[in-house]
Amino acid sequence: MQTKRTIFGNKILPYGLLLPQLAVTLIFFIWPAAQAVRQSFLQEDPFGLSTAFVGLKNYAALFADSSYLNSLQVTLVFSVGVAIFSIVLALILALAADSCIRSRNVYTTLLVWPYAVAPAVAGILWWFMFNPTIGIAPYMLREVGYNWNHRLSGLDAMILVIMAASWKQISYNFLFFLAGLQAIPQSLREAAAIDGAGPAKRFFTVVFPLLSPTTFFLVVVNIVYTMFDTFAVIHATTKGGPAQATNILVYKVFNDGFIGLNMGSSAAQSVILMGIVIFLTFIQFRFVERRVQY
Repeated sequence: MQTKRTIFGNKILPYGLLLPQLAVTLIFFIWPAAQAVRQSFLQEDPFGLSTAFVGLKNYAALFADSSYLNSLQVTLVFSVGVAIFSIVLALILALAADSCIRSRNVYTTLLVWPYAVAPAVAGILWWFMFNPTIGIAPYMLREVGYNWNHRLSGLDAMILVIMAASWKQISYNFLFFLAGLQAIPQSLREAAAIDGAGPAKRFFTVVFPLLSPTTFFLVVVNIVYTMFDTFAVIHATTKGGPAQATNILVYKVFNDGFIGLNMGSSAAQSVILMGIVIFLTFIQFRFVERRVQY
């Protein structure tokens, strides 16, 4: 059976259909990125009254700044924590939903709902639950002998932002894992069961290896998510504190640029952050391309 080929009689129409998306990309992505690169080589007055070209001075100052190096470490811990926590929990939930026969669609719908919550709302929700004064979680922790206070403890603050950011991302990971599980032929699992493999062995020898492309994709996506989309979570819960314990890179860009009015340093930080994300995207693209070739 041959598929009909759509031919545009008007040669201008395809470009007209692409024009809105190209305009959005140019105005909201390309132009701001170009402006950030330009400003990273400048030393500007906060009010824009004077500008001086300083070359790579802003970049050199960043890597000599202990607070920026601390933000790199905090971002690494935060990214790894969110990626591991959200991916592992999403995989467990996907396995549980995949094993259900009658209520699978109901469970899937309920588990997807948190993804529709705005990051700022998610941050405020977790802030209320773990508030040392009125929160239910600190009250329950005090009953077992742990005095929770994310305002004073950097460890408590990091745990809070990791849980808040992960809760928002679990639904996204869950959908991909569930789709991957449903794409695995049931005959492979049945053959492994006939050979005497238990549930755990079937998972680690049959299911998880087939989910490895999905897992790698989600690792990269979750790390990119922590680089940009968690700003509202940090701002609503800890504001980078206490003592810069949760001051991740994207929040430091905000603090230095909008609070400290150091435009050159803030632009240099945003360029470095953009470079990290481009590098991760390139790795993901190469991995997917290699999988397609094989």
